[in-house]
Amino acid sequence: MRAMQRWLAVMLCVLPMILVPSVRAAGTATGADAALIAAAEAGDAAQVKRLLASGVSVNARDARGRTALLAATHANRVEAARLLIEAGSDVNAQDTIQDSPFLYAGAEGRLEILKLILAGTRSRSDFKVVNRYGGNALIPACHHGHVETVRELLKTNIDVDFINNLGWSALLETVILGDGGPRYIEITKLLVARGAKVNLADRDGVTPLAHALKRGHGAVADVLRAAGGR
Repeated sequence: MRAMQRWLAVMLCVLPMILVPSVRAAGTATGADAALIAAAEAGDAAQVKRLLASGVSVNARDARGRTALLAATHANRVEAARLLIEAGSDVNAQDTIQDSPFLYAGAEGRLEILKLILAGTRSRSDFKVVNRYGGNALIPACHHGHVETVRELLKTNIDVDFINNLGWSALLETVILGDGGPRYIEITKLLVARGAKVNLADRDGVTPLAHALKRGHGAVADVLRAAGGR
């Protein structure tokens, strides 16, 4: 019993030293750091420029783990994002729910910011970083029907057949969560043209074509059949 009590006492002393640094890493931005994040979210490009010139850390984080660039991406503040990207902001820095500027721009169709991120030279997009659903940027872009965002992502070497935690590829997500309308027909064509595996089934062995037929998505089914879908 005494040995257990001593062990607990030691752990009570040690745990704060282990945990506190990680809390500080996510941290709550204060002063100029907080001002930069607020300016980025508000789209105040002039203030962002001033604060960066004064030496404020471009990768400071708020209580949600967001950098100024992620805040700008959330609010679709293109000019603020451009300044932050040029200043070397980490485009792969994830917040407490695993959003990063790159992942969020892809998922939510922030096309202009996505283009800036992909064209950036100081911080390169890491296509292996995944969101909280275990997917890459392409999968939710397809899910939400962001045709031009999908087109832009497919110009990169992103894995078109990447599987998320649900066991779905971008093509499966397009068919299962899309409405079969013009946007999803076009996305299906884009994925097929990029070489997506049209017979890559879900965990139950159901193929994209079978899902399309089940949902009455005839035009999507036609595209899949023409590509060898079964």
